[in-house]
Amino acid sequence: MTPRSPRGNTPPKDVHDPGGIRLQKVLAGAGLGSRRACEEIITSGRVTVDGVQVRELGVRVDPATAVIHVDGARVQLDDSVVTIALNKPVGVYSSMRDEQGRPDLAQFVADRTERLFHVGRLDAETEGLILLTNDGELAHRLTHPSYEVAKTYVAEVEGRVARGLGRRLLDGVELEDGPVRVDAFQVLETTPGASIVEVVLHEGRNHIVRRLLEEVGHPVVQLSRTRIGPIRLGHLKVGRTRVIEGRELGSLMSAVGL
Repeated sequence: MTPRSPRGNTPPKDVHDPGGIRLQKVLAGAGLGSRRACEEIITSGRVTVDGVQVRELGVRVDPATAVIHVDGARVQLDDSVVTIALNKPVGVYSSMRDEQGRPDLAQFVADRTERLFHVGRLDAETEGLILLTNDGELAHRLTHPSYEVAKTYVAEVEGRVARGLGRRLLDGVELEDGPVRVDAFQVLETTPGASIVEVVLHEGRNHIVRRLLEEVGHPVVQLSRTRIGPIRLGHLKVGRTRVIEGRELGSLMSAVGL
């Protein structure tokens, strides 16, 4: 059973595995919807297997080896791989096992059997989104500078933000360890003595947001990370976790080329 070629006369790679599992069952098992809904996803041309568009319902695949995308987003088929979002509280250190015995991330996933590690860091005084996973390749790509995964922070800072600050941050500010530019900046709220701002950047240097805002005259009072790539903190309460799965996980994997 050969999927159709979208262009030209060269036949596409045959992705059908006679000993595999029906594609719609695989998609349903990965959280893409009911079996019927997944059949509609396939017939509408939204699925690729190993880079080949599949529309036929009889195609079978091996979940252990097939690379499947829906609407361009990768589908995670290995149920032993898990990625978790945590809203880290203030006072907790970004370590799965703090050598000094200080509060660490392990307490929030103590009921998990997987060996998890954290993706990136937040300093102890910063709360917000941090990812925990046992997917080594995903973690590597999320932290590697070449993939430029944007991170969003909301900060309460001292002072009323001047009108031209956003342009200055977009143009770049020189710090002691080199220049830094933000990807986006906006003022969310302001009072005579303080402001709440949103900063988006893909830098990963230590305390980069705090150092940047202090350099431009607005020391940080409170700081929270609200987004990593396509993953939003949303309404996740401080100290709580949730598993990232389905389309949300697919969008994260696609953001780093998986």
